[in-house]
Amino acid sequence: MKTARLYSFDDIRIEDIPVPIPGPGEALMKTMASGICSGDLMPWYIAKKAPLVLGHEPSGIIVRTGAGVDEFREGDRVSVHHHAPCMASDCPFCRKGLFVHCPTWKGSSIIPGGISEYIRVPEVNLKKDTLKLPENLSFEDGVLVEPLGCVLKGLSRAGFFMPAPFHIETVFVIGLGIMGILHILALRALGIDKKNIIGADMVAFRLEKALQLGAGHVIDISKEDPVQAVKKTTGGRMADLVIAGPNSAQAMVTAVNAAGPGGKVVLFTPAKPGEVLNIDPNDIYFREVSLIPSYSTGPEDTRAALEMIKKGHIRADMVVTHRFPVGETPQAYRLAAQASNSLKVLIKF
Repeated sequence: MKTARLYSFDDIRIEDIPVPIPGPGEALMKTMASGICSGDLMPWYIAKKAPLVLGHEPSGIIVRTGAGVDEFREGDRVSVHHHAPCMASDCPFCRKGLFVHCPTWKGSSIIPGGISEYIRVPEVNLKKDTLKLPENLSFEDGVLVEPLGCVLKGLSRAGFFMPAPFHIETVFVIGLGIMGILHILALRALGIDKKNIIGADMVAFRLEKALQLGAGHVIDISKEDPVQAVKKTTGGRMADLVIAGPNSAQAMVTAVNAAGPGGKVVLFTPAKPGEVLNIDPNDIYFREVSLIPSYSTGPEDTRAALEMIKKGHIRADMVVTHRFPVGETPQAYRLAAQASNSLKVLIKF
């Protein structure tokens, strides 16, 4: 079977390897679509994982099950998460909903990776975070479950789903690649008025897409200062919630400066190695601005994401701009890394 293996940021090779055989409690999935994650486009981040079979946003069809598998059958259409927690009652992390800190979550994986014609789904992944796709959803829709789950986790950590959430009037989304656009779509689905969503980027294509898909205002940061633009747009009130998307400490500083009193800043992406976040602690103290990091996602969020997709709030045809066969994964990866006239780039099988 064909796989796309990354050896370095500029060296992706299409390789043939044997089809894996599922063991007891496992399943074999024939991959139908797999996304290229924006996180995998950060050279420093992907380099520390290399060599690896790219991709962790696959959807497909179960074609074989191992002994003892009862919940899934051959022919089931599924979205598979590459990590899964143990969910044990005695796990201190799972008990608190901190799934990404569970040792089982950290040690789990799909084999050999997402951009592969077939994937072996280990027992923990199959049981804890493999979701059946309803017939009215495409495999491309299934690819969005994991990235949308990451978005919903960040919003959850910011208190969005608490019984008495803080009042959100204005949301500022910095970075309008696929994850920024998914934030905008999710915010609209969750009831945030279009006029209260501000997006920022420097790519004209993405600024226009943000306006088309739910932002009320956009800021071209190549032409104007984003903090001053938010101040002008909000009449000086600034943003109640800021999503810092780019992997940049400077973007995080911008996010903090754009937050209003009592505002919350979600650090959605890590900064580059060696960068230091230079902020005045008294500034965030007296303005009572909260910094909230949010890394990856877990079973609660992927299930919420699937529900949002099922309701039609977010679908692949809204955000998928390019599709490539597996043999053209290097070209697909380069296109996605350019961060220009593309949003979601998929590999189709």
